Amino acid sequence: MKRRTLAGLVFLVVILSVGVGGHAYLIQRLALEPGWPEPLRSALVATFGIGLSAVLTQIFVRRRLGILSSALSWVAYVWLGFTFLLLTTTFATDAGLWILGAASASPQEVLLLARARAVLVAGVASAAAVVALRQGLAAPGVRRIAIPLARWPQALDGFRIVQISDLHIGPLLDRRFAAEVAARVNALAPDLVAVTGDLVDGSVARVGAEVEPLAAIRARHGVYFITGNHDFYSGADAWADRVRELGWRALRNERVAIGDGDARFDLAGVDDHNGALLGPGQGEDLARALDGRETALPVVLLAHDPSTFRKASQKGVDLQLSGHTHGGQIWPFRYLVRAAVPWIAGLYRVGASAVYVSRGTGFWGPPMRLGAPSEITELTLRAGAEA
Repeated sequence: MKRRTLAGLVFLVVILSVGVGGHAYLIQRLALEPGWPEPLRSALVATFGIGLSAVLTQIFVRRRLGILSSALSWVAYVWLGFTFLLLTTTFATDAGLWILGAASASPQEVLLLARARAVLVAGVASAAAVVALRQGLAAPGVRRIAIPLARWPQALDGFRIVQISDLHIGPLLDRRFAAEVAARVNALAPDLVAVTGDLVDGSVARVGAEVEPLAAIRARHGVYFITGNHDFYSGADAWADRVRELGWRALRNERVAIGDGDARFDLAGVDDHNGALLGPGQGEDLARALDGRETALPVVLLAHDPSTFRKASQKGVDLQLSGHTHGGQIWPFRYLVRAAVPWIAGLYRVGASAVYVSRGTGFWGPPMRLGAPSEITELTLRAGAEA
């Protein structure tokens, strides 16, 4: 409980610092420095204030608002995405003006530059927001990729795993989205389905009914689920029970044999490592998941966070399937993600081990994607080393 309280306090401090600081910066650059006449200046300041209030209200008191909760979530998250685009564009223009030496301009030139910059930022960010909303709200496309594996059995050549990840069913994505995902997955007639974490944002009591359409997903060798960090925030044990009701197998630091005879491999799954922040004995335990396995068999590991690949590649894991990064979701956020984990989206290899990182099937926060479209991934495993 102490760890959970500390994590909550850190989250609160970060949210308030970034949220308030970012809005203050935008007010200064886009509303005050351009010297806009009244009432335009006050209207701009008020707009930023209302936007920040919507975000903070959504975070801290949304659950008390009943039927207004969904509408507030849409307003707050769209504003949050738009603010991110405003911030990145404003930072870029700050850098450009510094390089051009705008600080040495006359007061009148400075004012004209500030107004021109404000108009440019608003225009670019608005256009990017429209594109990002279109991409974010589009149905996830199917991404097909073949992965040669040196130890993959010839008898299983062409085995197809369909991966879905980071659905984030909750405030914005509901059972209609779940039904669409289920239909698209079933249309692929997969051999196995892997759900690599962050299924939900919300407790079973709040959004348990919204995932019901996912019970329709079918695969010859079953549907397997692992927890992501947001599943832990939402109650990992309760959600593991809920997905079992859907007919899925929850792999929580354990493994299961898939197939038989020469057409066989181990499928392992670990809890998200962030679970350790919520209490002792929780979170990732890769050693436990792999303990006692028949080392001659190839192993496919499901791990929400691709950073697990650092250890997995050293333990002889043939293929790891992950999500978590969303591919950055809104460009250029991927470069911030890259500072934390080197595997952002797509297929990577370290020695004989490979990791595939999904960009995610849904979205988190803003209903936006820019340069990182959502995906349902069809992975075809081939026998033999990479050419």
